[in-house]
Amino acid sequence: MGTTDGHAGFRLPSIHAAHAFFTEQPNPTTQSVFTDNWTRLILSYARHRRLFVIRVEDAEVAGGDWDEILRNERINRRVLPSYLNSLISAMVSRNLAYYEPPKQTRSVILLWRLPEEWADVLHSWGTATGQLNTILTLYEITDPPVPSPLSGIPLSLLRRTITILTRSGRAQLIGVADGEGVRLLTGGK
Repeated sequence: MGTTDGHAGFRLPSIHAAHAFFTEQPNPTTQSVFTDNWTRLILSYARHRRLFVIRVEDAEVAGGDWDEILRNERINRRVLPSYLNSLISAMVSRNLAYYEPPKQTRSVILLWRLPEEWADVLHSWGTATGQLNTILTLYEITDPPVPSPLSGIPLSLLRRTITILTRSGRAQLIGVADGEGVRLLTGGK
């Protein structure tokens, strides 16, 4: 069985048509394989759709952003919230997601790009748009007048990204009148 096209032009893997894929498995080896497949599926779908957040509640939202992969109507299967919670926990333990807000376990920011990769994206964007040595508010980065690869990035992830650039000498965090800003620098890694 091959892959199928999802509604958003996303190619679903053939395992998405397997009944067992949608339920937690008692065999640890099988469950490990399924967790690996779910992790790849969630992260690749998030990247394809530019989704940054998944919540346990998304398993119960028909027609939501995640419905296409968390359900398969053709085989009458869906991921239960408890299983999605387990998958989210596995992604956090692998540093492929982090809980946001902190101190809860039902909502995560997905790292379909690692913070180090986002740091390179931010610095490249600043260089390409002539923003080096200019003070930018975080809002100007997350909601620029012309959409960019950083459009919509969650502030907590942007802050992690800026921290990486600051440590490598490629950015400076600046206090501005309405909050935080950043100056991107030409400094090297």
